[in-house]
Amino acid sequence: MDLDVYVTAHRAEWERLDHLLSRGGKLTGAEADELVALYQRTATHLSLIQSSSPDPMLTARLTQLVARARATVTGTRRASWRDALHFLTAGFPAAVYRSRRWWIPTALLSTLVAVIIGWWIAVNPDVQASIGAPAELREMTRPGGQYETYYSSHPAASFAAQVWTNNAQAAAICLVLGAFLGIPVLWILFMNMLNLGVGIGLMSAAGRLDVFLGLILPHGLLELTAVFVAAGTGLRLGWTVIDPGPTTRRAALAQQGRAAIGMAIGLALVLFLSGLIEGFVTPSGLPTWARIAIGVVAELAFLAYVYVLGGRAARAGETGDVELADRSAELPTAA
Repeated sequence: MDLDVYVTAHRAEWERLDHLLSRGGKLTGAEADELVALYQRTATHLSLIQSSSPDPMLTARLTQLVARARATVTGTRRASWRDALHFLTAGFPAAVYRSRRWWIPTALLSTLVAVIIGWWIAVNPDVQASIGAPAELREMTRPGGQYETYYSSHPAASFAAQVWTNNAQAAAICLVLGAFLGIPVLWILFMNMLNLGVGIGLMSAAGRLDVFLGLILPHGLLELTAVFVAAGTGLRLGWTVIDPGPTTRRAALAQQGRAAIGMAIGLALVLFLSGLIEGFVTPSGLPTWARIAIGVVAELAFLAYVYVLGGRAARAGETGDVELADRSAELPTAA
């Protein structure tokens, strides 16, 4: 493409678009229609120039012009309570539902890793000795020891807030760093499963695995599910870098990244609930069966939320992405 000829042929349209934009909202109906048509044509021009004859100065000028036109055509929209309600009842659960093929295998494999680590520690005294001295291990696993008093060592409210902050940060890191081919996500998962496996192994070796599970399950079911969802989403984002599918890598990453940001907000709410359970239910004087029942009910409620509301929204076309009007414009691709 001869760039000079192309610019000469279309300069008048770009100048006309710039003139209409400079008039703000003082346009007749015909002029508004003209502005929309010029915006669409200029976006196509920009795409052709970028793909055929890239020129930094011209590209920058047309990019700014297209951005101004898009802002005028689509207008601005403020978030409302309706947006928040849509996010909670459709956007977030649909995003979790659509990523289930990633986080369910992640959950199963991670749990298996924790169990294997716990079994390996429980049956190998040498491994236990490498973790700590016999006196230290007894202090950790004895009745009233560190594993039991951990959940009641601080006031419930402050402990719940601390737990929520730590878990929300871990989930956010999984989502954000997933773009690095998912490698940081795998490391975070392994460290979480290692800590869980150590607890299983040491308490099992001490003959007190039932006590440990009674302390972990009330909050751990929902908490670990949220972590697995975050990890699965991060791994999916990392795979998008490798295989973006039918769209461009940039467009695929943008879509998955926007969904991941929404996922981070939703999972923060889920982890807030698990933090409340960990702060107020786990160390409470309720019978073990009652504490575990609360955890199971919370877990089942979340899964029903994902599979009922999320499944319905996903089948209706919801992806968890932001509204179309709030997305960056995707320019046409030259043939």
